[in-house]
Amino acid sequence: MSGHSKWATTKHKKAVIDAKRGKLFAKLIKNIEVAARMGGVDIEGNPTLYDAIQKAKKQSVPNKNIDSAVKRGGGLEAGGADYETIMYEGYGPNGVAVLIECLTDNRNRAASDVRVAMTRNGGSMADPGSVSYLFNRKGVVIVPKGELSEDDVLAAVLDAGAEEVNDLGESFEVLSEATDVVAVRTALQEAGIDYDSADTNFVPTMQVELDEEGAKKIFKLIDALEDSDDVQNVFANFDVSDEVMAKVDA
Repeated sequence: MSGHSKWATTKHKKAVIDAKRGKLFAKLIKNIEVAARMGGVDIEGNPTLYDAIQKAKKQSVPNKNIDSAVKRGGGLEAGGADYETIMYEGYGPNGVAVLIECLTDNRNRAASDVRVAMTRNGGSMADPGSVSYLFNRKGVVIVPKGELSEDDVLAAVLDAGAEEVNDLGESFEVLSEATDVVAVRTALQEAGIDYDSADTNFVPTMQVELDEEGAKKIFKLIDALEDSDDVQNVFANFDVSDEVMAKVDA
C-alpha cells in the first residue's frame, strides 16, 4: 500500500500547489488591474504596470488574462472591481511582527479573514503604527543566480541607487530606496541581466531568530493569511537559519 499512499500524498500536494497557483494568478492579475487603473494602460509611462506584468509573466500567467486585466483596469473592458489597499498589523507566535497588505473590494470581508487567520494560528491583531515602525519600505529586485556573481550584480546596479546585494542561495536580492526600484531594474536590463521581480516591499529593521517549532508556527500563520483572496502580501520580521529550514522541510 505504500506506493498507493505515496501517490495519494503526491496527488494531494499537487492539488495544494494548483490551488495556490490559482490564488497566486488571481493576486497577480489584481495587481495588474490596479496598476492600470492608477497609472494608465501605457506600459512605457507606467513602471508599476510594467513590473506587475513582468511578474505575472514570470509565473506563467496566460497573456490573454494579462491583457484582460490591463483593459479592465483602464476601463476599456467591463468587469473591473474598485479595489483599495488596506494594511493590517499584528503579532505572530514568538512575538514576530506581521504586516498584512490587502487589496480588496470588500473591507469587512478582508478584516474578518485577517482576524480569523491570526487568532486561529497563535497571532493577535495590533493597533495601526504599533508594528509598522519595525519596517522600512524598500525597493526589492530579485535576480536569479545562474552564472552571475554578487560582484556582477553589484557592478550593474551601484550607480542606479542600489544599497546592498544579498545572497539568497538560488538568487540575489537587490535592495534600494523604494523610489529607486525602477532605476535599479532598468540598470539590470541595460546590463543584460534577467530579473524575476521588482517590487516595493516592507523590509524589517530587526529580526527575531526562530527555532524549528517557532518557524513551523509562523509558516502556518502566513499560509493561513495568504489563503485569503484579499491578502496580497505578508511581511514579517523573523529569521530562520539554513539548519532550522532543513529540519522544517524534512
